[in-house]
Amino acid sequence: MTSISNRVLLPVTRLASDALRLRPSQVSSTRSLQTRRFAGKASEKPAQTAAKEGSESVANSAEAAATSSSEASKSKSWWDSAEFWGRCGAIAGWGMSGAAIYDAMQSSPEIISLNMTGVLIVYSSLFARWAFVVKPQNLLLASCHVTNVAAQCNQMRRALEYKQSMGEEEAVKDILMKAGATAAAGAACVLAGPAMQSAIVNANLGVVSTVAAADAGPFTVHFWAPMSKWLISGASFLELDRPTEKISLAQYSALTLTGFFFSRYALLVTPINYTLCSVNVALFGSSAWHLGRKIKADFM
Repeated sequence: MTSISNRVLLPVTRLASDALRLRPSQVSSTRSLQTRRFAGKASEKPAQTAAKEGSESVANSAEAAATSSSEASKSKSWWDSAEFWGRCGAIAGWGMSGAAIYDAMQSSPEIISLNMTGVLIVYSSLFARWAFVVKPQNLLLASCHVTNVAAQCNQMRRALEYKQSMGEEEAVKDILMKAGATAAAGAACVLAGPAMQSAIVNANLGVVSTVAAADAGPFTVHFWAPMSKWLISGASFLELDRPTEKISLAQYSALTLTGFFFSRYALLVTPINYTLCSVNVALFGSSAWHLGRKIKADFM
């Protein structure tokens, strides 16, 4: 029994003596290491918590920004949407073609204005060219104005044939001669345009040369297409006293709407296009004058 007890107690006694022989510094370092480990584990938790809260804050901020952006887009009404008014203007452009086709099918040639019809041929020819050369090409707009050119040419034919039937052959010849001379002058300007532009630019005339060299300057279709709308307003002003029975309700409805839609559109694009706005305000006002006279005479 004594030998067994010695075998069991001897290792325990040695462990106890080893523990007693540990230096105070070793005990202190051991305790310090344990303390640092505990402190490290304790500090990890606030750091992880802070990181988690930070990520949640960023996510909440992104969600709030997306929500506010969505609410802002939803709060933007059709009245303040440039896209809406641009589409309305495009539809009204087709309305001019539709009005000419409708009048050709339903109305007498008496209502056809030679001044307005000629101007619309020039206007749509320029815009068809512009829509074809602009980048990217706007083939839908080009087709709209090509259709209008064809419809207005048909109206011009009807009007001239009507005048001939009324014994106004001399007047018809005079109109054709003036139209031919105008077309020849226009073609000459187009052909001579590049040489004239080069001469003006090389002359170093300051602002004049700068304007001549501009990508949308007076030697490009980008300038003349929108400016041709002034011709429509001019044609309307020349006929302010036109008899109401010779006013096309369909045509002036389309012109009035076109002027109104694009006037609003020009104020919503960035930057605001005051030139486009002014030309369409003039179109709206001159066309609305004739439309109002027609409605008053026929429906009031």
